[in-house]
Amino acid sequence: MKKTLTITTMLLGHATPLLAATPAREDNSTLFVYLFLAFCALIVIAQLFPALMMIFGFAKGVKKAKVATPEAETIPTQEK
Repeated sequence: MKKTLTITTMLLGHATPLLAATPAREDNSTLFVYLFLAFCALIVIAQLFPALMMIFGFAKGVKKAKVATPEAETIPTQEK
């Protein structure tokens, strides 16, 4: 009995790492799934260009803009 228990423990002890291993991930995605994801990425990238141009335009405008103080305007008076 002791011999059987020892053999069983040795076999199960060596099989434990095999039971803990995760199976390989199966990816059943076809070419159309990858084309769809690429199209979505293209839309996102296309939307980033105008946004970046606007941000750079704002930064350029803030850097270049000087605050002009309004000068006192003289109102011509009518002399009689």
